[in-house]
Amino acid sequence: MSVLKKDFLWGNSVSSMQTEGAWDEGGKGMSVYDVREATEFSSDWKVGTDSYRRYAEDFDLMKEMGMNCYRFQISWSRVCPTGDGAFNEEGIAFYDRFIDDLIARDIEPMICLYHFDMPLHLAETYNGFLGREVVDAFVRYGREMLKRFSHKVKYWITLNEQNLYSASHKAFKYAGYLKGEQTIEELYRISHNVMMAHTRFSNHLQANYPECQVGGMLTYVEVYPMTSHPKDVFMARQADEFFNHTLLEAYTNGVYSPEMLAFMKKADLMHVIHDGDLEEIAKMRSDFLAFSYYASHAIDHTLVPEGASPNVYWEIGVAKNPHVEATEGWGWQIDPLGFRNILAKVHNRYKLPLFPVENGIGVQEEWDGENEIQDDYRIAYHRDHIQCMKDAVEFDGVEVMGYLGWGLIDILSSQGDMRKRYGMVYVNRTNHDLRDMKRVPKKSFHWMKKVTASNGEEL
Repeated sequence: MSVLKKDFLWGNSVSSMQTEGAWDEGGKGMSVYDVREATEFSSDWKVGTDSYRRYAEDFDLMKEMGMNCYRFQISWSRVCPTGDGAFNEEGIAFYDRFIDDLIARDIEPMICLYHFDMPLHLAETYNGFLGREVVDAFVRYGREMLKRFSHKVKYWITLNEQNLYSASHKAFKYAGYLKGEQTIEELYRISHNVMMAHTRFSNHLQANYPECQVGGMLTYVEVYPMTSHPKDVFMARQADEFFNHTLLEAYTNGVYSPEMLAFMKKADLMHVIHDGDLEEIAKMRSDFLAFSYYASHAIDHTLVPEGASPNVYWEIGVAKNPHVEATEGWGWQIDPLGFRNILAKVHNRYKLPLFPVENGIGVQEEWDGENEIQDDYRIAYHRDHIQCMKDAVEFDGVEVMGYLGWGLIDILSSQGDMRKRYGMVYVNRTNHDLRDMKRVPKKSFHWMKKVTASNGEEL
């Protein structure tokens, strides 16, 4: 008998700009990604993996792999070309068919509303989420998507990896910020505006759509102290509080971390919070907590200047942990036990169902055009993480809703690099040669079929 519940959700997660293509078709408006040019080690974003045309083929592969859940992103600029103007019925009709085709295959749709691809008009006019006007536009967009799809889609996520908007080396890029000095004040303004976008949408959903569920989503930044030096331990704890728990506290208990608020007061940043905002956050609750997890990190206090904000720790304080292996090329440290640790401590503290909605390993791979890719390293990665998840359920008492792999059919990486592949299905294109985009199952594809068929028992 499986330790996982009978209705456990096995599936795949993606974003729209990494998959859809069709950047100028179907009435779609421009996003900030549509104007980014290719480089030596990245593609442009105009074609992705052409899922706008080929999604039915991908859905069939997912069905064959035993997937019963798909977390996808609605492209804001496809359904509302300027982000705050008229809605595009052709774009909405595309997602209507898309969702119906998932349901026809018994695959549960899960919508993410924003995955970094700010409508270009909002970026140019308001500097993305730096402008409070974009919060209003996001809530308007989200409410419209609820009107259109709530009768078909139960599970909703607002913003992918929301704590990245607290990280100095990520926030500005992902918020649609195009110009400025990237000050700490601007960072906190963006971070808070993003929280208000999540809060206002979530409160509206829970008040008006009881058949739906919403959860906050972050990339859990598992940070270890590099040594037992008290400053390493202190900075690791601070990073955990600022990057993880201030959001989790807001999602579940309607409050920001007292430690973060104390920092904001001392740094004269409280003015980024508008009158009434904290009262609105206080009303917020979550039906589940979602997170991504790929790797853990270690922090070395000697790399961090005295008096630095915790928001830069992840950027400048991370050192190589000698006790865990790392991926080739990108150096992401593989730590399945870290996954179990996150599940246990978050569930113990917040007592909500948990949903890991991204997990995977990015590796450079080439298909020779004939033989199956023997990706035993990917099988080992997922096997070890799924086993640690099962241990968290069986031995730590954690309630886990499902397990979604990231990009289980190859997609552009978050940096647009097609060399970095997470998939159990190969997509035959490179950064600069689209080839035929043929979908080719790897060895891990057949392994995953056995995992899902046994509800995680056969690993």
